[in-house]
Amino acid sequence: MASGVTVSDACKITYEEIKKDKKHRYVIFHIKNDTQIDVEKIGARNDSYEDFLTHLQAGGEGECRYGLFDFEYMHQCQGTSESSKKQKLFLISWCPETAKVKKKMLYSSSFEALKKSLVGVQKCIQATELSEASQEAVEEKLRSTDRQ
Repeated sequence: MASGVTVSDACKITYEEIKKDKKHRYVIFHIKNDTQIDVEKIGARNDSYEDFLTHLQAGGEGECRYGLFDFEYMHQCQGTSESSKKQKLFLISWCPETAKVKKKMLYSSSFEALKKSLVGVQKCIQATELSEASQEAVEEKLRSTDRQ
């Protein structure tokens, strides 16, 4: 079900700046005027995952948001003693249980349009509570796609 919500050029430009140029660590998106997904906050390259979570929830407990994060972690291939740094871009849909049904439906139905416009995102996550968006939960989901 498409919502008719469009994705702004700013979203695509900021995504490319993260993906190719590594200019930022993350970006928070919101739906502006129920018609367009737009950039709300851009995180500096040295910002932490905690900063990302704080800004993802900054709208309040009744607000939904999307977030894109350039996640880094160490990965050790099976049978080797060396670890390598991995980087994966993931997109998260944050819709807390306390958000109004209409807002949750709008964000849920618009998520696909955002995913399609951000080509190259390695993982999409939907979270309704903090435990699903925690650094540990996200890292576990990203590691599940690694080769052993």
